[in-house]
Amino acid sequence: MKKSILRVLAVVLSVAMIVACFAACGGKGKEEASSEESSAAAGGAAVEPGDNTLNIGVIGPLTGDTAVYGKAVQYGAQLAVDEVNAAGGINGMKIAFKAEDDEGDPEKSVNAYNTLKDWGMDILVGTVTTNPCLAVADYTAQDNMFELTPSASAATVVEKGNNVFQVCFTDPNQGIASADYISDNKLATKVGVIYNSQDAYSSGIHDRFISEAKTKGLNIVSDEAFTTDNATDFSAQLNAAKSGGAELIFIPIYAKEATSILSQAKDLGITAKFFGCDGLDGILGIDGFDTSLAEGVMLLTPFSANATDDATVKFVKAYKAAGYDEANLNQFAADAYDAIYIIKAAAEKAVVKADMSVSDMGTALSKAMSEITVDGVTGTEMKWQATGEVNKTPKAIVIKNAEYIPMDLQESSTK
Repeated sequence: MKKSILRVLAVVLSVAMIVACFAACGGKGKEEASSEESSAAAGGAAVEPGDNTLNIGVIGPLTGDTAVYGKAVQYGAQLAVDEVNAAGGINGMKIAFKAEDDEGDPEKSVNAYNTLKDWGMDILVGTVTTNPCLAVADYTAQDNMFELTPSASAATVVEKGNNVFQVCFTDPNQGIASADYISDNKLATKVGVIYNSQDAYSSGIHDRFISEAKTKGLNIVSDEAFTTDNATDFSAQLNAAKSGGAELIFIPIYAKEATSILSQAKDLGITAKFFGCDGLDGILGIDGFDTSLAEGVMLLTPFSANATDDATVKFVKAYKAAGYDEANLNQFAADAYDAIYIIKAAAEKAVVKADMSVSDMGTALSKAMSEITVDGVTGTEMKWQATGEVNKTPKAIVIKNAEYIPMDLQESSTK
């Protein structure tokens, strides 16, 4: 009974929209294109919510400064949805899929959540960035809706409720892994740090990196913060690293901010290496960015389109064949692609059915998550703690000639 009223409303609204479209003798503009339309344009078949569908929503920035992440998640999830539907669906159910734009804003993300609930959403993939995810997680916890975020990595995200899980690494783990990698591979002994103190993602990684760096014997010569509303001039932070003799500058931040830092570092004559985390993935796709400035930048991420393992090769081939923008072929797309298959594995384990309430479905899926093991593009034998955190191993990537190259391949090519 939970979907019957929504189904009637959906049919009425669909008819009204079709009539309106014919009356206007035109369609939506490029910026307004729905996820169903983007799927159809790339060869996918849109599925509308029905009595025997599993309705999955995505929330993320499809416009704005962090759109490179949101679009990647939309494309990666849609690709997996189309594959699963073509193979028969999940427990006899086809997946209905819809993406909503939050522009990376927490308030707009909550509005997007309510819009998707009205549409009939059963499961949320998202949100994409951390602060909006923290806001929405309060509401999914109240509804006990199963939430699987591909990329919101703050440890506090999964603390919001037993219904919230991550595909990505948590921020503390990224901080620890980064310090370990820098030390173990002798990349530097003197390290400068630049981070966003107002961003949960950035500050979460920063705090654990600093503590782990001390145990690994790294010398932190500068530790400089900036704020979201003051993310344009980084000269003070960069000069502090330069004055301290930093051989490497750790930047646990998002790609948009990093483009400014790299540009200003060149102007200041800074030759230190730069090292980041998965937030830097997608930097090569930022509009107007001179990709030569990212030459030699290193990052820890679970995905590289140039990796040669079977899962990555298959995913990259399918992504390109579907016609999605290759500028968004990054870790976020891969995490979202894995998210759909993770949901499929959990739903099959829990024997989820379309007539279950959102809350009952949430309880069943949450229980199943600690019982499944998934081989995906972003990790093999991925497992989840009941607390929502994923266990998988990060990959080290270096940017060479405007491409993301796995460090093991880079090292082997120089031997």
